[in-house]
Amino acid sequence: MSDRRSHFHRELAELEAELMGVAERAERMIGEAVRAVVEDTPALADAVIAQDDEIDRIYLAIHDRWLELMARQQPMGSDLRLMSAILVLNATLERMGDQCVNISKMAKVVHGLPRSQQILTELQEMADLVRPMVRTAMDAFVRRDVPTALTLPEMDEPVDRLNRQMYRRVVECGPRKEQLEWATRMMMVARALERIGDQAVDVAEQVVFLATGEFREFGDTAGTGEHG
Repeated sequence: MSDRRSHFHRELAELEAELMGVAERAERMIGEAVRAVVEDTPALADAVIAQDDEIDRIYLAIHDRWLELMARQQPMGSDLRLMSAILVLNATLERMGDQCVNISKMAKVVHGLPRSQQILTELQEMADLVRPMVRTAMDAFVRRDVPTALTLPEMDEPVDRLNRQMYRRVVECGPRKEQLEWATRMMMVARALERIGDQAVDVAEQVVFLATGEFREFGDTAGTGEHG
């Protein structure tokens, strides 16, 4: 029986390692997708979109292995919590990849349109805030670190603030029709980055659940985000 449980825990560790690999890939994609917007490079946007196929492939592979493990082991207690967290994180990271695709598609749609440097600066700032959130949340997951997980809502506040003020930036482009078209698409980019921030907070919620056995929905300290 102990050999069986040891094998089970090795398989769980392998699933965790695969999730960390997906998280690292997703974090890189965030940076590349926003760079495609800032530098107006459709080729880089295409590269990000292509990378999402690999995230989707890994997502399905993890899901299939998860189902096999659940059927074979029927885990209880902390093992069951870890299985639950792995399932949630797998789906959450896959959605992060989807948001990077959304950003990249916007980069392609607006290629060549007149731009606002202020908006580009703030989108880059959002990306520079969101990427550490993903790293921090996943690091907390690996270490089962509740205090670190609890810092995620505070890290998310400036992301939410930048997303909220993007509407004002778009309105400022109103007199220039082509720039307004570009800016309207950039509001969707900001929304995608805001969602990735929320998804990092979702990961942190799973860390607390995994470590304590109690699910705690952090909610949105800024009042406008969506978690869960």
